[in-house]
Amino acid sequence: MSGNIVARRYAKALFTVGGKQGATELATYGKQLADLAGALAGAPEAMRFFKNPVFSVEEKKAVLKQISEKLKLTGAMANFANLLADKNRLVSIPEIAADYKAMLDDASGIVSGKLVTAVALSDSRKVELKQRLEKQTGKKLVLDYATDAEILGGVVLQIGDSVLDASLRAQLNILKETIKRGE
Repeated sequence: MSGNIVARRYAKALFTVGGKQGATELATYGKQLADLAGALAGAPEAMRFFKNPVFSVEEKKAVLKQISEKLKLTGAMANFANLLADKNRLVSIPEIAADYKAMLDDASGIVSGKLVTAVALSDSRKVELKQRLEKQTGKKLVLDYATDAEILGGVVLQIGDSVLDASLRAQLNILKETIKRGE
């Protein structure tokens, strides 16, 4: 989740409303919020427009209405976006979307993570590792895979706030510190 308290509050409010309406609406709100955030991220001029205090709330709502129609947002999501316009919070939409996704993933038992290796893994090895990690954590994982030759070997796994550094570089650093201390 982002560090923005305001974004988290709006995301939680929308999540609560969606939760009362059912799992389908909860997922729909998440998708539409992500679509809106993606549209704004793809149009930096729109973000600059929404940040600019020279333009009135009505002008911002008019632009927002065009974006909403193009994205085919539901009435509830369009109302939510208009509320954000009224409160001058349209620039927080990407953070709200990220927080909402984190809440949705948490409710669904999905955990995001990142696995870094020294060399690229084959697809079959990725599937095998993911299955083993899901079995150990008891949750569904969505892993991003990356390579970093500087870890020399092994893996660095980040799941949520936890980091497991089983890299050769980390082991060598531990050995170096042990030798320095004379143990």
